[in-house]
Amino acid sequence: MDRAERAVEIKHSGSNCCQAVLLAFADELGGDENALRAVGAAFGCGMGAFDATCGALCAAQMILGLKKFSGRPVLADAKAVHSSFRAACGSTDCGELKGIKTGKMLCSCDDCVRCAARLAEKLI
Repeated sequence: MDRAERAVEIKHSGSNCCQAVLLAFADELGGDENALRAVGAAFGCGMGAFDATCGALCAAQMILGLKKFSGRPVLADAKAVHSSFRAACGSTDCGELKGIKTGKMLCSCDDCVRCAARLAEKLI
């Protein structure tokens, strides 16, 4: 099973979208699943509970920082991840993605998790 599908499986086992993406990369991030759950705990329903950035995208950005940071900003890569996610999913805002703000769902949580995991996988 690839990481993207593993992340969806983790999400369906009770984790939020951010935690699911982070946990799918536990082997790459040091393996401390409790720490990854804690880091992602506040990103269920996106940042700010549907008011801002998708939690799955937040996880991809966290993985970027953890894997690529070497004392200098990783802003170019962060922008590329953000732009790629927006292009694939239609937005980066959880409330827009779920249709809460617009009445029209752009991308399911499962597909946001898959997209974020695939983007993060390109980083490692």
